Amino acid sequence: MNEKTPTCCYHEDEGFSCDEPAEASGLCYWHDPQITKNGPDDAKKLEKFARDGGMLRGISLKRAKLTGIDLVRHHQKVGFDMTHAELYRADLQGAHLFNLNLSNASLMKADLRDSNVHCANLLGTNLLGIKWGGAKIENITTGKKIKQEIQALEAEHLGEREIANDYFEQAEEIYRDLRKAADREGLFAMSGEYIRKELTMRRHQMPQYSYPRAVSKVIDIFCGYGEAPMRVIGFSMGLIIACAILYFFTGLRYGTQLHQFQMSNDILTNFYLFFNCIYYSVVTFTTLGYGDFTPVGFSKAIAAIEAFTGSFTIALFVVVFVKKMTR
Repeated sequence: MNEKTPTCCYHEDEGFSCDEPAEASGLCYWHDPQITKNGPDDAKKLEKFARDGGMLRGISLKRAKLTGIDLVRHHQKVGFDMTHAELYRADLQGAHLFNLNLSNASLMKADLRDSNVHCANLLGTNLLGIKWGGAKIENITTGKKIKQEIQALEAEHLGEREIANDYFEQAEEIYRDLRKAADREGLFAMSGEYIRKELTMRRHQMPQYSYPRAVSKVIDIFCGYGEAPMRVIGFSMGLIIACAILYFFTGLRYGTQLHQFQMSNDILTNFYLFFNCIYYSVVTFTTLGYGDFTPVGFSKAIAAIEAFTGSFTIALFVVVFVKKMTR
């Protein structure tokens, strides 16, 4: 009676298991991390393995030579699933990885030069040290936070400052590499997002209560490091309304009349007064200064601060807007 051929012992908690014949290690050829897939036919073998429905989740391709490999699932909306795959230092130059699911995988120091990674899922993937030169990265999904950023924030929460800084430094490097790759491909909107993340990671490495970190945070809030002109507009609207409320209670003079909130006024009168305060706030913010309304008492200090901030903010908006449009 023939003994049953043992199958690969690779198993995931999510319920995925490999049923390929096992090697002496108990794992199949593709899941065994001790086997380096750098043979001349390994790329073609892996393509066939994928087309035949082999399990690509968790496969070990550490230092594999897979130049020009085609792992595109043609005529299918969903690409091949390589979740948890290990591709440390894998040679994937010129590879076709369109729509490939590489979530929670490791592409650390992989060579992706001239490859097509368009629409690939890279959520939770280790992207440290990747060579992106010439890679097509349009519509890749990296999520709001990459793996190292999440790890850094967790370490920071636990008070492990040194570990957190190490992860923040790695995250900064990853975002910088992605930003450069996006710039080379002319993906300037994507590049803008990555430069904001890159500078945010750099800020997190600064001492928590330091002046440079505070300045960096203010710049981020105001304009997203020059990449978010809508933030400047939002800040402007908020300042105009806030100052208008202050004018409403501290008072403005129109000729011989004092425009100020009074409990004895009816709702319509107070609404009219507040509308005039908004008008004066806009005029002051834009430094037009028509002169029909004049501040009184504490309103003078508010008007001075608003005028100074307004002139600075308008100049900032012009710089940020022109920067975005010229890219």
